[in-house]
Amino acid sequence: MSLTIRTVTVCAVGMLSLSACATRGALRRGLDQERTARVMSDSAQAAQLASQQGQLTQQAADLASLKSDLAALRTEFGAKISEVAEGMKFALPVHFAYDDATVRTEDGPALDRFASVVQKHYPGAKVTVEGFADPAGTKQYNLALSQRRADAVREYINGKGIDPSLVSAVGYGKSRLVVKDASRDMPGAEMNRRVVFVIETP
Repeated sequence: MSLTIRTVTVCAVGMLSLSACATRGALRRGLDQERTARVMSDSAQAAQLASQQGQLTQQAADLASLKSDLAALRTEFGAKISEVAEGMKFALPVHFAYDDATVRTEDGPALDRFASVVQKHYPGAKVTVEGFADPAGTKQYNLALSQRRADAVREYINGKGIDPSLVSAVGYGKSRLVVKDASRDMPGAEMNRRVVFVIETP
């Protein structure tokens, strides 16, 4: 074999060896990059999973706290709580004297607890105070009286820290009677002179 041919052969073999080394190096770099990307992806997924688990744990704790507070409203104050289309309806034992719209001192604790529950569990939710009257008097007079009652309770709970912009008051007069035809000092008349709360939940 001539010197020229041997030289060309050696050079070709050398080039092939260099090419193979370069290919192996590129392959190794590619594998390293892929491994790094996989590790980073796994870490991100683990962090996301941990965050979601933390959120679920917090939600479970919040739900348990809400159930406990609602149960306390029922047992301590005789509140009637139900779901309605708008959200949650709270009928507290908050009543009024005949032809009066003053919040009674004895109703303060129930209203205080209600305001606390709203702030703790329903931040940012809209609250509607619905006022009612017994059937004594004209329709127009009772609408105005029930509105004054709703306004008085709204002012009271706003004073307990609920954002005034989230609370509205509506008077419904002598509609939706709890005890039919009971008025003035008749048995059950006080049940008609009341307020009901509706919390609009998301």
